[in-house]
Amino acid sequence: MALPGQDTRVVELRVPGLVGLSGERLLDTVSAVTVAGDETAQVIRPSDRLHRPAPGPVLQALRRSMPRTLEGYLWHKMTSGGPVKAVWALLFPFALANVAHGMLPPVVPSSSLSRACAAALRAILRAVGILLTALFVTQLGVISLDLVAATCLGEATPAQTGCLGGTPAFLSAELVRVAIGLTPLLALVAVLHTVSGMRWLPPGEVGSVHPDQPDAGNGELPGHALAAGRNVRVLRALHTLTALSCIALLPLGGVSDAPDGATRVVVWACALGLLGASLVTAAVLDDTARWPRALLPPTVVVILLVVAVALVVAAGAYHLPLDSGGAAGVTGINTMVEAIGAALLLGCVAFGVLLVPSAILARRLWRALPRRLRPWLGGWVAAPTLFLACLTGAGFGAGLAIAVRELLGERGFALPTSYTALTLLWGAGTVGALLIATITYGIAIPLRKRSRGIPMIVRMLHSDERDRESAADAWAASIIERKHLHRLVSALVILMAAGALALVAMRMTGTERPGWLEPLSALGVFALGLLAAGLLRVVYTAARSQGRDRHLGALADLVYFWPRSAHPVVPPSYALKVVPDVADRVRHHLADASTHVVVSGYSHGGLLAVLAVARLAGSVDEAQRERIGLVTAGSPLQWGYQRAFPALLPHTSLATLYGTLHGRWRGLCRGTDPFGGGVTTWRHQIVDDRLLGVGYLTDGGIGPLPAAEQSPNGALVLGGDHWLPDPVPHSDNGHRWAAGTLRHSDYLIDQEWDRAVAIAAGLERPGGARGSCTEQAALFSDLPAFGKPPGARRSP
Repeated sequence: MALPGQDTRVVELRVPGLVGLSGERLLDTVSAVTVAGDETAQVIRPSDRLHRPAPGPVLQALRRSMPRTLEGYLWHKMTSGGPVKAVWALLFPFALANVAHGMLPPVVPSSSLSRACAAALRAILRAVGILLTALFVTQLGVISLDLVAATCLGEATPAQTGCLGGTPAFLSAELVRVAIGLTPLLALVAVLHTVSGMRWLPPGEVGSVHPDQPDAGNGELPGHALAAGRNVRVLRALHTLTALSCIALLPLGGVSDAPDGATRVVVWACALGLLGASLVTAAVLDDTARWPRALLPPTVVVILLVVAVALVVAAGAYHLPLDSGGAAGVTGINTMVEAIGAALLLGCVAFGVLLVPSAILARRLWRALPRRLRPWLGGWVAAPTLFLACLTGAGFGAGLAIAVRELLGERGFALPTSYTALTLLWGAGTVGALLIATITYGIAIPLRKRSRGIPMIVRMLHSDERDRESAADAWAASIIERKHLHRLVSALVILMAAGALALVAMRMTGTERPGWLEPLSALGVFALGLLAAGLLRVVYTAARSQGRDRHLGALADLVYFWPRSAHPVVPPSYALKVVPDVADRVRHHLADASTHVVVSGYSHGGLLAVLAVARLAGSVDEAQRERIGLVTAGSPLQWGYQRAFPALLPHTSLATLYGTLHGRWRGLCRGTDPFGGGVTTWRHQIVDDRLLGVGYLTDGGIGPLPAAEQSPNGALVLGGDHWLPDPVPHSDNGHRWAAGTLRHSDYLIDQEWDRAVAIAAGLERPGGARGSCTEQAALFSDLPAFGKPPGARRSP
């Protein structure tokens, strides 16, 4: 590595995590200004009183004050803010299907059976995605066409105003009622089609088409699996055709029985055939094959969409008579909802069964790892995630229908029978969640505190007895949450899935449900109503004010990270823009040979920072790679992302990245943090008052590490991890300080942050005193630098 000289400077580029931060909080400054970016993402710097970019705080290294340029990359406008993005909260179940796709076990290259299982699992995921779209549209059809148009408006006569009260008499005309019932559904399909066509453009790209071959970087480094599929455009068209086909089937009696009349039968058969063809095509659609694009070019897609819209119009014109008998509603709609729900349940069961051999085959890839680093549930966690997607999607539609029925005062209106089963499941899930919370926080955590006392590592980090007590309590809670929370949630979802199968079996055999389940059903009605009302309230508050969309932003940031794989009707993946954006900004600074660039990511931003640095490490030359560093703070990379998404973040790829950077990857972590944790070390133990462990080595390997050393700021530095004391020790050196246990918040307040940046920049060695690295001294310090006139300044 080249020795730093007197012209050396450091650029720190910060990437925020979940729940959008302001530029001032990200940079820890009183004001910030934009210096680069676009309308969706901005690069910011601290500013002076005249709103001019100002230099950042100096960095103490090489026994002097090093100039540091502080920048931040704000990307949360891609996931929150404004009424359009607020509606994205309703697409959460669709996004969970893409999350399940990312959780699939990695494919074993040498096993043809593993490749076949992976292909079958992806096919089932795409088919379940089609069924989720069909269920969403059909459930809303129950409200708009069945409840409002057929029942409420059917009662509106000059003598009887009906449940809507005071509606004009012409609205009771049957054709008008059909138009009122179908128009909102067509508008919904238009919105979904528009959302599925959006994407964020990385620098240098124009247009709105999806790239055939995204730059995924080096396959040996993390993130090579994060790429948009080539056939997303085709999958998007299939979902739109599915939604239009379902709308056309609603006024004709659904999918179970053919209507009477030759014209109706023709329209019904065409719509049903289009629905079946879309489902089969989506299932056999491959992520990389060229034949789907050749079979369905844009012109053919447009023709099919026109045909589907024509089928909707024809179905509305030749609809079955709307039943105005109150509870009966439109014939066949409830049966159609139940048929789609049964198909979804069957798809989830098939997915869970097929996932077992796939996880067993992939086990050879992580058999040598310690248990705390192996994938969650042995690589089977995608199954409960997919069921949760189906349960949430069905629950939202059921909850919304129940809420609208109560608001309209039509309690006699008959909803699909499956909604009763959904209320039971959600009621049982609510009781289970309350029991888990009670056992975890009321029993398990206090017992751990009492049995373990104050851990030795807490005694090593703190000298004050009161700080030790508060830190020990927070350590106990965070360890329980990081180790066991995913197991508890997965167990709850699996039990709800088993309950769904039991309810289906009881219905097929004609067995009556026990009376003691009725309270659960009542609780489930409340839970479903709360789910629907909560999502709609989040949409409303987020649309009114960007300052009130923090919870929506956190929800979106977690699930909209993934590209459109299983379900295209989701907002575009922000990761496909953030990662290349950050990488290009780093390249911009690396053009100056005296600049060292450190990418620092907080919380979820740590994952984005790792992927950006991995992208750079595989594409720049060695001289530039030596001037790149990485800092992650409060990141769940090891205990969370690495175990939940083993194909995206293979263990060996993270070790390779650490070795490629020669240890210039520093992880700031707190034992009190329930969300973040260590990222480069594990198997920690205290031996003779020394912290030992296993972790990544600077040569790219994995092995035992030297004992941790105490930094000047009180942190224990083991390998690449800096274990910070929390509460932060008070000091009188003029640095900002906060009292109490900080847990996952405000990592910038710890002075170890600056030291980690200096190490990541290659200006300091771990375990050494400040300025321990050698500096390249100028031979003729009284002369200006070669090629620069006296007084010349470096351009920003």
